[in-house]
Amino acid sequence: MLLKSCCIYSIGVFSILVLIAGISLVLSNVFPDFVHSMVKREVVLKNGTEAFAAWENPPPPVYMQFYFFNLTNPLEVLDGDRPAVVEIGPYTYREYRPMEQVNFLDNGTKVEAVNTKTYIFQRNMSRGPESDLIRTVNIPAMTVMERFKDQIIVANLISAYMRSKDEGLFTTHTVGELLWGYEDGLLQALKVLQPDLDDVFGLFYKVNTSNDGNYVFFTGQQNSKDFARVDTWNGERSVKWWTTDECNMINGTNGASFHPVISKNETLYMFSTDLCRSLYAQYAEDVNVKGIPGYRFTPPSKVFANQTVNPENAGFCVPAGNCLGSGLLNVSVCKQGAPIIMSSPHFYQADEKFVLDVFGMKPNKERHQTTIDINPLTGIVLQAAKRLQVNVYVEQIPTFSQTGKVRTVVFPVVHLNESVVIDQESAKKLLVIVAEENIVVNIPFMLIGLGILLGGVFMLLMCRQKVPESTDAERQPLLRS
Repeated sequence: MLLKSCCIYSIGVFSILVLIAGISLVLSNVFPDFVHSMVKREVVLKNGTEAFAAWENPPPPVYMQFYFFNLTNPLEVLDGDRPAVVEIGPYTYREYRPMEQVNFLDNGTKVEAVNTKTYIFQRNMSRGPESDLIRTVNIPAMTVMERFKDQIIVANLISAYMRSKDEGLFTTHTVGELLWGYEDGLLQALKVLQPDLDDVFGLFYKVNTSNDGNYVFFTGQQNSKDFARVDTWNGERSVKWWTTDECNMINGTNGASFHPVISKNETLYMFSTDLCRSLYAQYAEDVNVKGIPGYRFTPPSKVFANQTVNPENAGFCVPAGNCLGSGLLNVSVCKQGAPIIMSSPHFYQADEKFVLDVFGMKPNKERHQTTIDINPLTGIVLQAAKRLQVNVYVEQIPTFSQTGKVRTVVFPVVHLNESVVIDQESAKKLLVIVAEENIVVNIPFMLIGLGILLGGVFMLLMCRQKVPESTDAERQPLLRS
C-alpha cells in the first residue's frame, strides 16, 4: 500500500517538474534560438554550402514577360486627344542569371561577382512571335527633340531632316526590335556630328547576355543580417544620379537573396539597377507556397510617393525641385538623357491623373503589384514578381512640328513581370527543414502537454485510491451506558 502511494505521489511531482520545465523553455525561447543559430551558421556564402550554390546558380526558373501598349489613335493624339492604347502580350522569355567571375575577398567576409543575364524567347508561353508589330512613341526622336529643343537652329535642321525621312512622334517596330535594338535613322544621321553616339536603340539594348555591373556582396560570415547585402556596385557605395545623399545610398541586397530569420516588423532593402536606386518592402500578409509558410513583402506606396507625401523622396526630383506626381520616377539621369519615366504597371498606386490621361489603363493590385514571398526561417524566396512599367514623357515642342498639338502626357510603352516560383526539388528540401523546425520548436509545448497529461493521471489515481476500512475498536461508541 505504501509503495503504491509513493508511485502516485511520484507521478504528481514529476508532472509538476515537467510542466515547469516546459513553461520555462517556452519563456526562455531556447529551442527557437537554437534553430535560428543553426540556420544562421548554414546560410553563408561559402563554397560547399547550399546557400552559396543557390546564390551562384539559382535553380528555380525565372521568366520575364513583356506587355506592350499599342497606340490605336496616333493622328488624334497629334491633334490633342488623349492616347488610346491596347495591351498586347505577354511575350515571355526564360531568364538565366548565374553569378560569374566569383572571387572571395577579405578572408571570406565578402564576395565579388557579376550577374550575367540571358533571355531566351518562349514562343509557347507568348501571345505571338517576336515579329509582331507594335505602334508606340518614337523614343529616339523624342529624346533628340528634348535634347535640342532650346537650340533653335539645330532644332530646325533636325526637324527638316525628320520631315524628309518621314520621321514622326510615333513609330512601328517589331517586339524584338523594340526590346533588343534596331538601327535608328535619326541617330545614324546625328552620328556624323557625334561619332561616339550609338545609333542602335532598344529598351533592353545590350542587356541580353550581359551584366549590370560589378558587385561586392557581404557573405554573412560575420553577421547573418549582412547575408548577400551589397557592399559596393562598380566600386562605389552610392550612386551619383540623385540630389540628396540619402537617395543616392546603395542599400540592401540585389533583390534575389535575403538574410535568414526574418520577422514581420522588418523592412527589407533592395538595390535595383533598373530603377537606378534603392527601395524597400514591408510585411503585408502570411502566405503558403507549395506547402511552405512564408511572409509576403511589398513596396508600400510611399516608396514612389511625391515629396509632399513623403519628404524623403525629394532627392528623386530631377532636376532638383522638378517633381512628378506620386507613383512615378524620372530615370532620364541614368538612361543617357532619354525621357524615361518608371512606374508600376497601368500606373498602379500612382496619382489618378496619370491613369485618366491614357485610355486603356486598368490598374489592378493582383496583376500589377510587386510582391516577394519569403520563408522567414531561411530567407529563401518562395515566389516573387517584380512588376515595372516603362513610360516616356511626351510634350508639345514648338521648335518641332512633329509633336503637333500633342498634350503633355506620361505615355506607357511596355510593362514587365519578372517572376519566379521555387522549384519542386528546392521545395522538398525546404519542407524537410520546416518540419524539423516545427518539431524542435514545439518540444517545450510537448513537455507542457506531457506534464498536463501526467497531472491528469495523478488526479485520477488519487480519486480512485480507496479509503481504508475502520477497525472494530474504531467503530465502538465513545460513551458506554
